[in-house]
Amino acid sequence: MRIFILSLLLQFRCGAELLSEMYGSLQSPNFPEPYPRDTELNWNISVPDGFRISLFFSHFDLEPSYLCEYDFVKVKADGEVLAVFCGKEETDTEEVPTQQVITSPRNSLSVQFVSDFSNEERFSGFMAHYSAVDVDECSQRSDEDQLCDHFCHNFIGGYYCSCRYGYQLHTDNHTCRVECSGAVFKERSGILSSINFPSPYPKSSDCSYRIEVEEGFRLRLQFDPRFDVEDHPDITCPYDHVKVGPSHSCPITHTLRCLLIGSVCQIQAGNKEFGPFCGDRSPGFIQTDSNVVSIQFHSDDSGENLGWRLSYTTKGSQCPVPKAPSNAVMVPIQSEYSFKDHVVFSCQPGFLLIQDGGMSDHLQLECQADGLWSGRPPRCHSKTRI
Repeated sequence: MRIFILSLLLQFRCGAELLSEMYGSLQSPNFPEPYPRDTELNWNISVPDGFRISLFFSHFDLEPSYLCEYDFVKVKADGEVLAVFCGKEETDTEEVPTQQVITSPRNSLSVQFVSDFSNEERFSGFMAHYSAVDVDECSQRSDEDQLCDHFCHNFIGGYYCSCRYGYQLHTDNHTCRVECSGAVFKERSGILSSINFPSPYPKSSDCSYRIEVEEGFRLRLQFDPRFDVEDHPDITCPYDHVKVGPSHSCPITHTLRCLLIGSVCQIQAGNKEFGPFCGDRSPGFIQTDSNVVSIQFHSDDSGENLGWRLSYTTKGSQCPVPKAPSNAVMVPIQSEYSFKDHVVFSCQPGFLLIQDGGMSDHLQLECQADGLWSGRPPRCHSKTRI
């Protein structure tokens, strides 16, 4: 009969108890009476995500031993031993909890109590209390390891992110992105840049810009020397992908396409491509043969790079330099003529200007978008022969 009762007692004293309340207590067997010999008990404490566990011993009285090799209480979390206690007073080889509070790194904690087969004195054991403690996720990250791009707000059991005005929270609920598509620039010159340049550009954003000037002009791009787009020391622009497609509004031979994607910029003008560009080396000057430029910028969810800026100007299609016929005067005289430039022909005294069978005092020709003059130079005939 004694053997049967002892067997039940041993089964009771060798097991694990699961504790999932927000607070509670645990104690050695028979507390406050002396604990039994040859016993092992485990308490596995778990609270919801967003909390840690605080453990405090209000009473502690175990058999002392060198390095706590006999009776002990062991506290562990995530496979790591946080503390091992034994005895009643602190010594060089024994540690007692005294008034210290043990806090788990995350939301689980285990406590193990072990007593060996002998117990020369009678020790009363321990009483411990635990409680869930809210984690302030916002204040526990460094500037380099922020949970939120802009603003972090802590609440009991968790946190949430918000963004500055003009930004939108990405679906990852951490990154602040911008809507920056659809802008069309129609002036013959201008400046455009990544958002916030020369401050870090937004993460996880897709920007689309379009420059469209009158047909007959060709666009010139000049990137600012300050160029800082995410790079890799060993691989050329590996982080984000580049997509280049034909323009929807004009033929491929009349379109410049540029994609600035997080770490990448690629430009296609007509059937010629430029890029990809990334790093801190500016692409510099790019001459296109198009009056339409599409620029797309995509940034990934990492990096604090400053971005890019470019200015653009236009240059008209060039017409051949005309020659003034005999006895004619042509103004203005220039080394080159471009789209929308004009020249005026008139005849010297004693001569009449004849063009297409008609006579006039002067004739004006314009350089057209296709690089041709609007007409042929006139002829000047002597009045005495008419």
